[in-house]
Amino acid sequence: MIYWKIFLANFIANLLGYGGGPATIPLLEHEVVDRYSWYTTGEYSEMVALGNGLPGPIATKLAGYIGYDQGGLLGAAIGLFASVAPSLIMMIALLGLLLKFKESKKVKRLTQFVRPTIAVLLGVMTYHFFFDSYVSTGIMHTAIIGVLGLIFLEKLHISPVYVVLGALVYGAVFL
Repeated sequence: MIYWKIFLANFIANLLGYGGGPATIPLLEHEVVDRYSWYTTGEYSEMVALGNGLPGPIATKLAGYIGYDQGGLLGAAIGLFASVAPSLIMMIALLGLLLKFKESKKVKRLTQFVRPTIAVLLGVMTYHFFFDSYVSTGIMHTAIIGVLGLIFLEKLHISPVYVVLGALVYGAVFL
């Protein structure tokens, strides 16, 4: 039964996650935190942070980790397949149709409506991550990591990999 749940969690999140990995993150969070209770919000946010520091698509990294953690190697394989299956099915089924109508005003308008929705989903997820961080570590540590992360990313243009690693070191030393 766990393999079916791993498949469903990843398949549903990736099926509805129009826009790629960033759109999938809050949907997958709903599945693994709220629906199946495999992780807390804090644990999930740590997975996302670590996954963002590694090369490659975030959705497959999360699927592989969650699948492995919940069902071993077979669970990881099922999670990875479930994360790419919606795109694979849609590409095969709709490629001809999309090529035919790619210049359509309706298709372009659909994309314009979907982007703000993704932004709202990411904003809500960020709020939950910060609130959980505030509750578990306090406002001081949350503010320090948040402000330093913003400065390093936006002002100093340091790679997100190094910012995530720095936050991990900060957490290991001070938390």
